[in-house]
Amino acid sequence: MIARRVLGLLPVLTLTVACGATVEGTDQPAGSTVTVKNCGQEQTYAVPQRPVAYDVSGTEKMFALGLADRMRGYVVNKIFDPALSDSPWKGDYRKVERLGDARITREIVVNAKADWVLAGWGAGFSDDRGITPQLLGRLGINSYVHTETCFGYGPAPVAMPPLEALYADLGNLGRIFGVQDRSDRLVAGLRRRFEAVRSTAPSGPGARVFVYDSGTDSPYTAGRYAAPNDVISAAGGVNVMADLDQDWTSVGWEAVTGRRPEVIVVVDYADQPAAAKIAFLKKQPALRTVPAVRDNRFLVLSIGELVSGPRNADAAEKLAEYLRSIGR
Repeated sequence: MIARRVLGLLPVLTLTVACGATVEGTDQPAGSTVTVKNCGQEQTYAVPQRPVAYDVSGTEKMFALGLADRMRGYVVNKIFDPALSDSPWKGDYRKVERLGDARITREIVVNAKADWVLAGWGAGFSDDRGITPQLLGRLGINSYVHTETCFGYGPAPVAMPPLEALYADLGNLGRIFGVQDRSDRLVAGLRRRFEAVRSTAPSGPGARVFVYDSGTDSPYTAGRYAAPNDVISAAGGVNVMADLDQDWTSVGWEAVTGRRPEVIVVVDYADQPAAAKIAFLKKQPALRTVPAVRDNRFLVLSIGELVSGPRNADAAEKLAEYLRSIGR
């Protein structure tokens, strides 16, 4: 996870698909296009024929819509492998070709002969690393940027609440791939699950929750535009960093201690196991009086549950269950 940097407008590209009555696996007529709004701009697409998704967020949005058989491949950093092995779509991960196990690159996309790429801004698309919607557009490759990462992107940034950003992406992907009925059902199901979680929250102030992703000198955490913010809120808690107009970002330890979190959600992935992170937090003198550390209130959640994606509902259910177990 890295902070996003501002870039220019996304290109608007229209691709052509093969002839025929309909595009296989969709309800769309061959040669038709669809226009959706992505990062505040209208984008026109034909049905992608060789789509590539980057990271757990993008890949699982595709899998949840039943699009595994239509994917050219995916790229997921190997540090997130535990999130793949415990994913509801682990069978799809095995079935679809993994094109890379680090960052996505322009070379990977070109070598795969992809015609469409799904990724977030910052950790995926990046001006510094030479893979942006603009650069891919010059090669005839379309792109879609995760709505959650549109914060701070382009001349007119879009700052959407994380859950609404997830629903927007699933709806747009449903339209792009001609599976809108599936996306409508998926979004409706997620909305019902979140409402059910919210209904369990007790009255009164919610428990103060801090998300610890990584970092020793400066903890990396979730601001108001990252998925955990809405996960915590749905579970009946309060993200202690909700006042940060950021998605994922670094803060100072004094900001953590000053907000006295009652629960710490620890993000688990391969190169930084949760047990080691918890041990580190417990050893920090400045954190010893923080209620979460003092009372040993840590909840471990997978990175797959905390990046923008369908598993956000799992995270909310698990956090709500934990908060109720401690009387919050």
